[in-house]
Amino acid sequence: MRSRSSNVAAQPQTLTVSYHTADDLTDIEPQLVKVYAEVYADEAKADPFFAVDQFADRLRRHAAGPRWSCALGTVDGRPIGYAYGFARTSSYQWGGLLTPVPAELLQETDTRTFALCEVMVLAEFRGTGTARTLHEELLNHRREERSHLLVEEDHPRVRALYERWGYTEMGTMQPYADGPRYTSMWRPITL
Repeated sequence: MRSRSSNVAAQPQTLTVSYHTADDLTDIEPQLVKVYAEVYADEAKADPFFAVDQFADRLRRHAAGPRWSCALGTVDGRPIGYAYGFARTSSYQWGGLLTPVPAELLQETDTRTFALCEVMVLAEFRGTGTARTLHEELLNHRREERSHLLVEEDHPRVRALYERWGYTEMGTMQPYADGPRYTSMWRPITL
């Protein structure tokens, strides 16, 4: 018997975005870790900094920061990506700077900077606008003046993506001694 292939249109998938605060971390942490483990599977094999348990520790430290929040994306109940971060306070000290940065960019108040720690999406959903949707949904809930993020230096395509989203280079940082070097970038919360 000969099989026949048919061109059945794929069913559209609906992205659902939910907003969470640190009070919700216990409930959503397994989903965040699951997405991270899939996104960073190759890096985790080669570099202990990217190990899942290391990420889970960083996640908990980040969530302990002031006004932590997360935009979690799901499709049919499956977590497919997220963006999260926390507010910097007036006592924040910029550590890990490797290049000179104008002093006025480093001055903090309790509402100046939102530290955007992670934006990640499973490979099959990249290029669909999902990352930007999660990013913008997260920023829509923020009261800070600007968003700050780090991009690994060896990811120029990711850096270019953030530049299209309005981010500008601020310098080079290495916030973790055992971690990679990053391009430090910022943009106003509202463009």
